Amino acid sequence: MANPLELRCRVQVHPDETLEPFGQGRLWVLQKKTGYRFSLDAVLLAGLTELRSAARVMDLGTGCGIIPLILACRFPSLSLVGVESQASLADLAARNVRLNGLTAQIAILATAMQDLPGQVPPASFDVVVSNPPYRPLGAGRLNPQTEKAIARHELQGSLAAVAQAARYLLPEKGRLVLIYPAWRTVHLLSLLRSQRLEPKFLRFIHSRPGEPACLVWVEARHGGGEEVQVLPPLIIYEAPQRYSAEMAALLELAPAAQPPWP
Repeated sequence: MANPLELRCRVQVHPDETLEPFGQGRLWVLQKKTGYRFSLDAVLLAGLTELRSAARVMDLGTGCGIIPLILACRFPSLSLVGVESQASLADLAARNVRLNGLTAQIAILATAMQDLPGQVPPASFDVVVSNPPYRPLGAGRLNPQTEKAIARHELQGSLAAVAQAARYLLPEKGRLVLIYPAWRTVHLLSLLRSQRLEPKFLRFIHSRPGEPACLVWVEARHGGGEEVQVLPPLIIYEAPQRYSAEMAALLELAPAAQPPWP
């Protein structure tokens, strides 16, 4: 792994940004110091989602592009598009794609998901993934930092907008994969079914053994039949400050590699 000081000489890092390795150095990620920064939610979504080779995948609300970056590392033959409505984050995601040498595999589209019908053909993606804003307006304190507020509260996007976009983007039997707070599971499943996105797999995620679930991972099928499998739970921490073996594997991605610059 290269020294971070050396990397700062090879790429432009703005004063309000950080440059950090992820997955034992398989990826290098630029993020804002005080703006929105990706969390374990995105890592869990990208790590738990299994994809076929050569699939066309769209990430709705890509942020800094971490989900397409992880998926591209896990599945090198994928074609991915990250959609981001915030111009500053779309620019950051595009720079991360270039930084990691993945421009042939990942494209970043700076637009609102509600505007996709005018920009991409219907039923043109095999899989849609998203870590959507999860707090309705009026629920919880609105973060004064704009990027964080939009990412967490339903200001410019929502689960409903994600489901509507997915229904447009996916053919029959196409897959939508989401991660969402466990306390909103009833809302999640009800809304998906209203858009003919039938839940097929559920996996509840717990911070620690014996605690209630904090997140739920769900895979739905466009126009699928009524049948759902509840998979074994995933535990994030097996002891204080110690990840479970499964969570650690998701964070590691792959054996360490050199940064993608000459």
